[in-house]
Amino acid sequence: MDSADEKVIASTAYLAMSCAYLKLLKKKKEKKTKRRWWMVSLNKSRSSYSTSNMLRDLKNESSGKFENFCRMSSSDFEYILNKIGPDITKQDTNMRKAIPAQERLAITLRFLASGDSFVSLSYLFKVSNQCISTIVKEVCDALIKKFKDEIKV
Repeated sequence: MDSADEKVIASTAYLAMSCAYLKLLKKKKEKKTKRRWWMVSLNKSRSSYSTSNMLRDLKNESSGKFENFCRMSSSDFEYILNKIGPDITKQDTNMRKAIPAQERLAITLRFLASGDSFVSLSYLFKVSNQCISTIVKEVCDALIKKFKDEIKV
């Protein structure tokens, strides 16, 4: 084989490798362009009937359902909410509305009272289970911070 044949073989090999590399880049680029949704459609209906609405309905009904749901009276719930509300309140953004402090407290109380999984609570409260895990931690931290002098373990 002379040097011209070697150059042709080398050029062909280089082109084949370049084509394979470009195909690989194209596949990676296609994977990057796949979009994920911001919120599951089930959770989007939170605005029509949310936990705030449910808590209000439970408070207005004198059947004891609120006490059964939160494992405390509505006056105790309001007392705790007034104490830790500023610590657990989040600000609304242009992208979405923040979960209100009373819903954050209700999620945590329901988790502590029932021991349900975050996935189970996500269906009940129409909030993602990742968000619930963050909420429970933040609210528990706020409860510990505010009530450390009042409750002795």
